[in-house]
Amino acid sequence: MMIKTRLLNRKILKRILVISPVVLVALFAAIQLVPYGRDHDNPPVLADAPWDSPRTRELAVRACFDCHSNETHWPWYSNIAPISWITQDNVEEGRDELNFSEWGRRQETDEIVESVEEGEMPPFEYTLRFWSSISGSEKNELIAGLRRTFGDGDSGERERDEDD
Repeated sequence: MMIKTRLLNRKILKRILVISPVVLVALFAAIQLVPYGRDHDNPPVLADAPWDSPRTRELAVRACFDCHSNETHWPWYSNIAPISWITQDNVEEGRDELNFSEWGRRQETDEIVESVEEGEMPPFEYTLRFWSSISGSEKNELIAGLRRTFGDGDSGERERDEDD
C-alpha cells in the first residue's frame, strides 16, 4: 500500500511539473490580449521648463524625462504585459505630478530636489535603467541644477511666468 501511495504521489507531482509550465505560458499569452499599457503616445511639447543651464536639462532628459515629459522613450519591453502595465501607469502618474513638457500648467515642484536627493526618484523598478545612464557625480550635478532651476521647494506649486 505504501509503495502504491508513493507511486501515485510521484505521478501527481510529475503531472503538476508538466502542466504548470503550460498553464503559465498560456496565462502569459492571455494577458498579452489586455490592451492597457500599449498606448504609447507622446503628446506635443507645449512649453519646456525654465532650465538654469543646458547641462541641467541634459541630465534631466537622461534621468527624468521618460516619466516626466512628453518625450518618453518607450523601450521594446514596454509592449509586453505585465511590464507594459507598470510602465504605462508610471508614465501617466509621472506626467500628472510633474511634466517638463507642459510647463505652462501648474506643476508639483516642491519636492523635486528632495525626491532625487533621497533616492525616491526614480522609482525602484527604473533604478537600474535610469541611473545606469547617470553617474554619481552627475546625480549631484543634477541635484544642484534642479536646486538652481526650481529652488529648494519652498513655494509648492509653480506656474511658468508668461514673460519668460
